[in-house]
Amino acid sequence: MNTATTNRAGHPLDPYLRTERMPHIWCSGCGLGLVVNCFLRGLIQSRLALDKVVVVSGIGCAGRAAGYINLDSFHTTHGRAIPFATGLKLANPELKVVVISGDGDLTAIGGNHFIHAARRNVDITVLCINNFIYGMTGGQVGPTTPLTARTTTSVGGNIDQPFNIPYLAAASGAAYVARWTTAQVIRLQKSITEALLKNGFSLIEIITPCPTYYGRMNKQRTGLEQMKYYRDNSIVKSGIDPKHAGIEFNGPIIVGRFVD
Repeated sequence: MNTATTNRAGHPLDPYLRTERMPHIWCSGCGLGLVVNCFLRGLIQSRLALDKVVVVSGIGCAGRAAGYINLDSFHTTHGRAIPFATGLKLANPELKVVVISGDGDLTAIGGNHFIHAARRNVDITVLCINNFIYGMTGGQVGPTTPLTARTTTSVGGNIDQPFNIPYLAAASGAAYVARWTTAQVIRLQKSITEALLKNGFSLIEIITPCPTYYGRMNKQRTGLEQMKYYRDNSIVKSGIDPKHAGIEFNGPIIVGRFVD
């Protein structure tokens, strides 16, 4: 027997992960591992009963999170994470339903569901993972790609105005709206706890690196370069009207808790 292996201390989050499915499929430098870490720590801090927590995800890189978290979970069809989550909440109001999915899944094909769930103030928590691109399907331009940013389908630079996700959520009626990057893990963890304990539709946009596609095509070739960009360019402005929190290409990123 290998005593070095048997005596190895487990990671403190092992009980909350499906460790048999590790290693994960995410690329080196991707921020999704940090998001899962922050979510689980925020969930633990919330002291919610874990047998009453359900994670729902859609299609895409972020959608894999549901399969790695050791809770009841659903990996749904593209763009339909919020309708599935709404159905769960209506069928069993005692559940705390959490959606973890990407910007393309939630605000492109799923955009109509997003605005109406916020409008109806459905009691779910949504973590929208925004890497400014469609990562799993080939690096195409998405609904949050900044103006002039390059993708595999906008090699000359994006010409369409992107969504400001916090503004979209707030204008639709969300009860809690925040944005953080993966460079602010302590603040993100705290915000997740707040969102989980909030009644009504709560939304946290989380800006994360995609070095494989977005970073490589936009002068941030590694996850570390993207994290340095977040660290150096994030400006905390909690409480401001999120209409002033748009993101320009390689410009400042306004972060904070905008609506509570």
